[in-house]
Amino acid sequence: MASRGSCLVVISSAVEGVSAGPFMQACTLVNQSFAIQLASPAGKQAEYVNQDDMNRRWFNEFRSKASSMPISLDTVDVNRYSALLIPPCPGAHHDLAFNKDLGQIVAHFIEKKKPICAIGHGVAGLCSARGEDGKSWELEGFCLTAPSLFEVARLPEFPTMPIVLEDFVKDHGGKYTASELDSHHVVIDRHVITGQNTQSTVTAVQNLILMCSNTSSGSAGAAGAGGSQKLLRPSSMSLSKFT
Repeated sequence: MASRGSCLVVISSAVEGVSAGPFMQACTLVNQSFAIQLASPAGKQAEYVNQDDMNRRWFNEFRSKASSMPISLDTVDVNRYSALLIPPCPGAHHDLAFNKDLGQIVAHFIEKKKPICAIGHGVAGLCSARGEDGKSWELEGFCLTAPSLFEVARLPEFPTMPIVLEDFVKDHGGKYTASELDSHHVVIDRHVITGQNTQSTVTAVQNLILMCSNTSSGSAGAAGAGGSQKLLRPSSMSLSKFT
């Protein structure tokens, strides 16, 4: 188990919102190992979409806590956090993908080789880490996954989506990989973990926690240099590791 550091959880404040079920799963897992700090553009509260009877009670309790109110991305002190998590957020395509403050945060985590985990549409948040020329990208050369073109093409909002993640990764020098539609697929490249879709949430977050635990014990440095890490791999998922 990782020592209890602080994890920055970045969420969208766009009307398309944050996926309720995966957010609950991610926060429940992360809270076992980290103090959680939510952050969003301008510190606006998120819309948690697709709630159901299974998680509505959890969200009612969650919203009653002061910690449910995010801070603004432009006020984040990156040195306070040992991990960055961007859970599945349909709204990320509309705000996080173009947020310069988030871009600076992601760039810091890349430079310092701190663990990053982005899942599903939340991977759009990583697109913010672009150079001043608007073309270069901090994750150039990284192998990543995100919702595939076939997955997003089924969505009614697909024709108006401002960014298609599979295309963005390929066009900006990243290496894109995906598995079958709606299947578990997690990619780990150095200190960056990405999950293809909401189904990959638990496995991606578990590996974030494990990576932080390895880092605190000194073993992650060896893994980043070409050594090996023990990764969680349920039989129902596809997991790729790149070093």
